[in-house]
Amino acid sequence: MMYKVMAWLFLAQLLIQILRIHAKVPAIIVFGDSSVDSGNNNQVQTILKSNFEPYGRDFNGGQPTGRFSNGRVPPDFISEAFGVKPVVPAYLDPTYRITDFATGVCFASAGTGYDNATSNVLSVIPFWKELEYYKEYQKQLRDYLGHQKANEVLSESLYLISLGTNDFLENYYLLPGRRLKFSVEEYQSFLVGIAGNFITELFQLGARKISLSGLPPMGCLPLERTTNILSGRDCVEKYNIVAWDFNGKLQELVVKLKNELSGIRLVLTNPFDILLEIIQSPHSFGFEEAAVACCATGLVEMGYMCNKFNPLTCADADKYVFWDAFHPTEKTNRIVADHVVKHSLAEFL
Repeated sequence: MMYKVMAWLFLAQLLIQILRIHAKVPAIIVFGDSSVDSGNNNQVQTILKSNFEPYGRDFNGGQPTGRFSNGRVPPDFISEAFGVKPVVPAYLDPTYRITDFATGVCFASAGTGYDNATSNVLSVIPFWKELEYYKEYQKQLRDYLGHQKANEVLSESLYLISLGTNDFLENYYLLPGRRLKFSVEEYQSFLVGIAGNFITELFQLGARKISLSGLPPMGCLPLERTTNILSGRDCVEKYNIVAWDFNGKLQELVVKLKNELSGIRLVLTNPFDILLEIIQSPHSFGFEEAAVACCATGLVEMGYMCNKFNPLTCADADKYVFWDAFHPTEKTNRIVADHVVKHSLAEFL
């Protein structure tokens, strides 16, 4: 009897897998930084980690996974919206296998950026290495599904790319190296060039449906507001302008690549406006606090400074736009993900 039950469960799981693989978007494949990392940094020798409490306290009943939030991050909600699965697993997580990755995988690394110099700051996975991991994944997928089916999955999957904030806040404006070499406009163009090369190589490897995310209003992150204490902790307008201008350059890149790469379906998903609206009118979205974060004092803490021993962490993260001083709460992630699905990714549904 037990063998029959096990056989039935195996066949049911196989059927679900086949149905997902034949879906319009069979998998969600993710590149980027902490805005989308689902736990790869757990396996990296870096101080930038979040696989401990209170991170993840609202994830499946309280499970710190390495996501920089109290719960899920945007790719999880996007995957769910596309009917794939409720969470996108981290590629380096040893508890997952190719059977899990066949319907979605995350290569992102918290703290990374387009610029290799950015990933060096906190010794995280550089952006180019994420693409090397993707090439490994392609081979594994072909071994698992066969070349024809794997190639179909790879071409029909939705690729999410989200990074860039660290290039400015953890590199350009924090360390002198890049500022001595580039004006901010030149640095923006330098990063856009890297983004263009990455997307072109991804296209050459078989990707067709690609979402490139713009920057948030990074001057309104609680950590940046804290550094602006002489102005009453207002948003740092200079950083918001840089983000806005950079997003404009990314939009120009999208137009350029769509003209150059026949068959690519490339969109810019821009979180800037919806996040700024939430920050400026938090009560309209059911929040009570947008200037400070939930964890610890909410002014400067993230990573190891945001830990379970701090008695100041809020009781209800849903009242806060930000979880730590750099990252949104699960509730904010859900709102932003719903927004980009409806306004940018709808063509892929």
